[in-house]
Amino acid sequence: MIRILLLDDHAVVRAGYRQLIDTEPDLQVVAEASTSAQACELIRQHTIDVAVVDLSLKGDSGLEAVRRLRERQPGLRVLIFTMHAQESYALQALRAGALGYLTKDSDPEHMLDAVRQVARGRRVFSGEIAQALLSDAARVGQGDLLDRLTPREFDVLRLVTSGESIGEIAQALHISEKTVFNTMSLVRQKLDVRSDFKLLRLAVEQGLVQL
Repeated sequence: MIRILLLDDHAVVRAGYRQLIDTEPDLQVVAEASTSAQACELIRQHTIDVAVVDLSLKGDSGLEAVRRLRERQPGLRVLIFTMHAQESYALQALRAGALGYLTKDSDPEHMLDAVRQVARGRRVFSGEIAQALLSDAARVGQGDLLDRLTPREFDVLRLVTSGESIGEIAQALHISEKTVFNTMSLVRQKLDVRSDFKLLRLAVEQGLVQL
């Protein structure tokens, strides 16, 4: 039996996942969470094999959640199930410790199979993500710029360009406001971007935010 934690901030979405998963004799949802803090507490209370995590959490960060969960349970296997189909998100999720990355338009059977594969320690990707990761063209130009960022730097950039305040970012990532400022300085250096306008334009071009 593969024991699963669902981390998604929409209760209706989690209910749909549970209904799908619980029809399988070898899969069982043993815990649900809407925030990374709840998820971290739940893995102390339950034995979890696979965490299915959404990257978009209200007031929180899916990448930070992956890092925190694996910090508390290093052997935990993580499958990202998200609306974000950009290669940059997938790369950062892998760096944070995820084994699999599926987009939410994936076939339900693909999602179930992905849980099983990740539980065995195998990497699994949606078709479009796999093609992007394997394509030489996807690694040329500005796409390489975001590859220079750590998961935390990527998260701070995404939240800053999405309009979140420094205080909100610090709270979401569980860091100090000073750390947010310092991280943004590093991001600007790595991306060689000096103005906020150019930083926002880069984020839009890379699909991190939409105007």
